[in-house]
Amino acid sequence: MTRSRLSRRNFAGAAIALGALHATGCASLSSGSRMAKTTALPVRGNYLIRNANVLTMDDSLGDIEHSDVHIRGGEILALGQGIEAPGVESIDGSGMIVLPGLIETHWHMWTSLLRGMTGDEAQRGYFPTSRGIGQFYTASDMYVAARFAAAEALHSGITFVHDWCHNVRGPEYAEADLRALASCGIRARFSYGIATAQANDRPIDTADMARLHASWDDFANEGLLSLGLAWRATEAGATGRMVPEVFRRDYEAARALGLPISVHASSNAGGAGDIAALNAAGLLGRHLQVIHGIAATPDEIQMLAASGTSLSLSPYSELRIGYGLPVTGELLAAGVPVGLSVDTTALSGNADLFAVMKVILNVENARSRNEFKLPPRRVLELATIEGARSMGIDDVVGSITPGKRADIIMVDSRSLNLGVHGEPGRMLVESAQPANVDTVMVDGRILKRGGTLTHLDVEAVVREAAGASAALLERANWT
Repeated sequence: MTRSRLSRRNFAGAAIALGALHATGCASLSSGSRMAKTTALPVRGNYLIRNANVLTMDDSLGDIEHSDVHIRGGEILALGQGIEAPGVESIDGSGMIVLPGLIETHWHMWTSLLRGMTGDEAQRGYFPTSRGIGQFYTASDMYVAARFAAAEALHSGITFVHDWCHNVRGPEYAEADLRALASCGIRARFSYGIATAQANDRPIDTADMARLHASWDDFANEGLLSLGLAWRATEAGATGRMVPEVFRRDYEAARALGLPISVHASSNAGGAGDIAALNAAGLLGRHLQVIHGIAATPDEIQMLAASGTSLSLSPYSELRIGYGLPVTGELLAAGVPVGLSVDTTALSGNADLFAVMKVILNVENARSRNEFKLPPRRVLELATIEGARSMGIDDVVGSITPGKRADIIMVDSRSLNLGVHGEPGRMLVESAQPANVDTVMVDGRILKRGGTLTHLDVEAVVREAAGASAALLERANWT
């Protein structure tokens, strides 16, 4: 362990100059000023993807081989073979699998600067690490972390993220995070949370949340961003049980604003009974998303289904931290809306939603001792249309349906790990990787093409993230 700690210290020392660069280059981000209404994003073009293998994820449309997809002004206009559309920019879809962008449903994006820092002993576990370092974040760090995570998301074919931000240490922290999301052009829900390590008898800054809500046009990035509550509720977390009067106040403040609410519940054995308690208090419903649900009983799963409450599964973090195995089969059998998530790259390691799909499939089949229990196509639905449904955005994205917004990815099937392939949906779940994502389009803007992000300097994003991380370690004396 001494060797590991020395390695971290050496890294921090080597990168401290980058931290200084980051602090200088992003100083204005902590000023609390409003986000500019325009960002340097690619224009929404008039495109025709030609001759692709299209997985619409729309039951009424199905899969279409050798299909064209016409996109204009951010909207999917038409799909099918032999579309004629004068004046379009043609995109060759030969050898490509075209599908809706992947939907991520719960991610503590601010923790992207903590990747690889959770150790092999209790005092260096995820919660001590995130609490210990998180208290030293600046608003500038929030910007850099969210941009770093969003860039990885886009590279990986994720077009929607749920930014579960539980380190809002002041209004400028929330605004910096939102600016980062807007600058990347990703579609997202920003869920307003606590400051990490905040006492359980202290409420969320609901007044600032209401301020953001009232002026949301200044932050929404032309409708790509929406606002929610990252709620604490009853679960026994890293700082113990919540004070009921406080968590109820937070909940009611969000409901008064009409905001969707998301909460960790029944995450492990210590949270047994959380969902039943929420149900008894009348707090479940379509406005609520439960995260993890590992310890949910059969009765509690029925409560989720009956109320329309959705659930987000984070298999890599759940496995890594020792919570247990996701109860995917039981949730789907009951009809609970389910989405998939990254959670935190401090535990999951990366933002590879293809890998998340694969582990969901394999764990469920292993639990049931049945090779055929969970079909790959069903898992692909969880990462696309069902994930969108779980977030309440399936009327906008989640399938390649005329009239919906053009959040679309193109996966090159001619790569070594995909070539000589069979059924495309199965290959995406069992074989695909972020490196296979050739093109990413969000709201009709091409943000990745030819395997390269079009609007972000990846080298600069990584360099600034490394510098911010090193400076954080120094300030926190995290050796």
